Amino acid sequence: MAPPRPRKQRLDPSIFHLPVERMREGYYSDKYFVRARDLLLKDNHRPCVTMQVFGKAHAFLGGIDEAIAILKLCSTDWGELEVSALYDGDEIEPWETVLLIEGPYDAFAHLETLYLGVLARRTRVGTNTRRVVEAARPKEVMFFPARHDHWLVQTGDGYAAHIAGAIGVSTDAQASWWGSEGVGTVPHALIAAYHGDTVQASQKFAELMDPSVRLITLVDFDNDCVATSLKVARALGPRLYGVRIDTSETLVDKSVIPEMGTFKPTGVNPRLVWNVRRALDRDGFQHVKIVVSGGFTVEKIRQFEEQDVPVDMYGVGSSLFQGRFDFTADVVRVEGKPCAKVGRSYRPNPRLDPVE
Repeated sequence: MAPPRPRKQRLDPSIFHLPVERMREGYYSDKYFVRARDLLLKDNHRPCVTMQVFGKAHAFLGGIDEAIAILKLCSTDWGELEVSALYDGDEIEPWETVLLIEGPYDAFAHLETLYLGVLARRTRVGTNTRRVVEAARPKEVMFFPARHDHWLVQTGDGYAAHIAGAIGVSTDAQASWWGSEGVGTVPHALIAAYHGDTVQASQKFAELMDPSVRLITLVDFDNDCVATSLKVARALGPRLYGVRIDTSETLVDKSVIPEMGTFKPTGVNPRLVWNVRRALDRDGFQHVKIVVSGGFTVEKIRQFEEQDVPVDMYGVGSSLFQGRFDFTADVVRVEGKPCAKVGRSYRPNPRLDPVE
């Protein structure tokens, strides 16, 4: 007999800071679920149902611990429910059951909107991040999409990215669920605050920030990444961890202009990265790493990796929010007997673990 699989650790429900009373009353739920619960309570009708939750796409699961927290804290009585589930980060197939809830329907009818939405959101972010991480491997990926969505989604999105393999997130909120903090670079705005002097802004960062903070400087402020990288490297020496190239898709860097004619010259392109790498190496700055950002997708990262472009780290933003990874919940059994709409039926999944 095979030994039982070791059970993974789940996040404690308290970490999610849920608005429990509002969720219990149905404030965030589709109205027809709230009315269904109210009707059952008025009729004193408490059928025991099996609710089956699944997605329709190949993905990497996210939001499952958050969904469990919603059930634990916001159901009428958690003690009445039996729940089994997969884990955050699990690879899932289309139609695979990821969450099974059994108990009186009125105890959790009002929560369907919430746990389905959580699963859809976090799975989208986690799956997109995992695909980027796999395309970039063994290079590092930094999760930089915070500015592309509402601030309220940061905590869970950051955790989904962390589970998917991102090595850094850009805000403290994104890093809070595993007790870390955000990472970043010397931004364009700080350079502008020092009158467009990238070297001075970088020197001030080195002087006034904690020495343990990795110093990575944006070097495209003057659209001359080679010259700026060399100036910063000469000024900071070993304190400079890396330079970040973030050239706009509408611009051609100065170092690329003489080489135009056989490749797309705009934005962050392989030739530009090679120009910076060779210049740094020639001047003895082999230790300085190159970070690229600006419009990077799975496809663009794969192209860079196939061409062996000397990138050390990818910063990825808005592309991590693309796509749809919807989830569906169906009652598939009532009082232990099959009862589901046509086309849906109970699909047991041996990978599910009971939730305590």
